[in-house]
Amino acid sequence: MGLRKAGGNWVAGDRFFDREVEVDALIERVEDGTHTLVTAQRRMGKTSLVRELLRRLEERGDFETVFVDLEDCATPADAIVEIAAGSRHIRGLWTRLKSWAARSSTSAVDRIDELGASELRIKLRAGIDAGRWRAQGDALFASLAASEKPVVLAIDELPILVNRLLKGHEYTITPERRQDTDAFLSWLRKNAQAHRDRIRLVVSGSVGLEPILEQAELSAHANVFAPFELRPWHEETAVACLGELAASYGLEIPEGVRIGMFRRLRCGIPHHVQQFFDWLHEHLRRDNRSEASMDDVDTVYSQDMLGVRGQVYLEHYQSRLRMVLGDDGYVVALELLTEAAVSDGRLTDSSIRQYAAYRSVLSGESGGQVRDVLHVLEHDGYLARRDGGYNFVSGLVEDWWRARNARGFVSFSDRHA
Repeated sequence: MGLRKAGGNWVAGDRFFDREVEVDALIERVEDGTHTLVTAQRRMGKTSLVRELLRRLEERGDFETVFVDLEDCATPADAIVEIAAGSRHIRGLWTRLKSWAARSSTSAVDRIDELGASELRIKLRAGIDAGRWRAQGDALFASLAASEKPVVLAIDELPILVNRLLKGHEYTITPERRQDTDAFLSWLRKNAQAHRDRIRLVVSGSVGLEPILEQAELSAHANVFAPFELRPWHEETAVACLGELAASYGLEIPEGVRIGMFRRLRCGIPHHVQQFFDWLHEHLRRDNRSEASMDDVDTVYSQDMLGVRGQVYLEHYQSRLRMVLGDDGYVVALELLTEAAVSDGRLTDSSIRQYAAYRSVLSGESGGQVRDVLHVLEHDGYLARRDGGYNFVSGLVEDWWRARNARGFVSFSDRHA
């Protein structure tokens, strides 16, 4: 059948392309008992990589695997419920957790398998109160560690939960929130260390964990994880992926055209490569054609990738910044990125100094906030440090940002003047 379109937020199996080196490296870490933090810029395929890792471990049969998504969680208790619900398939787990099951109003442990996922979460959540989440979380990790096989526990969107605990809905760090976040991360770190020989954690997320922890001076909690950077595809890999997709769908996309597609994107973010193919395929199908030219590529890039419909797929690049940086930091990020966009994708050190001076006059700020925001923008893959300044990493994100935010923008040099 060949390579198929992604068709969703993550892929596995025959839809998973390349990344063999990365999967093998993660399997080696699992075998060595290493806890891993998968880092990458957005849409790089972190979740797909972790899902494929778990699929291959399941095929081997020497590990139990659990995948949980914490994006909708608001408290440590919510996270524990998600881990428990995601682990329901592990043999003997609920027998070992019988007291918790009884407290959670489940009449018999044997009924766990009969409950739907939503009903199970409700019953488990009813059994946890604010004062007991640590003890019940400890019991859950101890029960996982007692499984017949070692457990690989993949936790997606841990950074979003940590950010929510730390900042609340107002995106503001308070001493109380910092204390609660510290307690949750201390609990997770303690269990990761206590059960290292039986449980391996693989953590990922759509925002970076390290910059969030740095904002609250809680970076030490990340030391339990060994970072693993997932990098963009090289040009040859992206071009090969486009070729396999074209063959699978009966299209003729010459190599030179595929190279042109990659160079429009400028960065081999797998989701963007797949998305470009989707739009091109749809464009050719509307015209009842099967062979693509550079004119088709230019049309699809400008009208679809950067058009109104394409903006839905890129909106998260802007919305996630406010969540991580808060209202004030979000404004700084918008201005820094827009300055770069209107300056051919280049944010110079001189313009950064001009902007910091402008902020100082405007609000009395020192340059600390600007530095902190730049750190987040670099860590999360918006900008890369290069030759006395920063450049946009992705040509697509640069072009989209310019089209979306540049109108009416006053450059830093004009403000300084």
